[in-house]
Amino acid sequence: MRLAKYLAHCGVASRRRAEELIAAGRVSVGGQTVTDPARAVDESSAVKADGRPVTPEPREVWMVNKPAGITSTAREPGRRRAVVELVDSRRRLYPVGRLDADSTGLILLTNDGELANRLTHPRYGVERSYRVRLRRAATEAQVRRFTAPAGVRRPSPRVLELTITEGRNRQVRRMIEAVGNEVVKLARIRFGPIDLGELPEGKARQLRRPEIQRLWKDARPDER
Repeated sequence: MRLAKYLAHCGVASRRRAEELIAAGRVSVGGQTVTDPARAVDESSAVKADGRPVTPEPREVWMVNKPAGITSTAREPGRRRAVVELVDSRRRLYPVGRLDADSTGLILLTNDGELANRLTHPRYGVERSYRVRLRRAATEAQVRRFTAPAGVRRPSPRVLELTITEGRNRQVRRMIEAVGNEVVKLARIRFGPIDLGELPEGKARQLRRPEIQRLWKDARPDER
């Protein structure tokens, strides 16, 4: 298995982040620093990242209803809590994509770097849906401007549900501002086939095998 994929498989980081760690000289194989992400390795190769042995671990996927003020990071050096602190797991989990600290709702955590990469890479076009409360009622003209880059529902005059396939930084907030309105509250309600449902804010639950299988299916566009 390629070194970068092996690190992702072992839950060290996503595939792209693993490649960055390798390029930075933070990964060794058999005691020797390796900077080639394509280096072939297996469980007997004595792979280490930052001096710590890397071995496969059971993979988990969790869903969290993130409250406002919680950061979408594996570790938070400041005063705010990191989203992984809301999950009762011994695995090295990290977020799949991001939510702004002031946004709420569904965020996935996993130690499966390959799945995380597929769910977030633009190539696979995995949908995310958001419920947005606006400062002012949306006009018909504003709603029409969303139809090209996003799917739109309007449950009420000041609430929109937007579905997009890329999770760029503060993308939904910028889209709302671009049509002349303002976000009061933003919550992600769906990621791929996984709905937030009735999960209480601040709580987490581990996904079941059928749910994880649906995530993989969503991240394989040729199987849709």
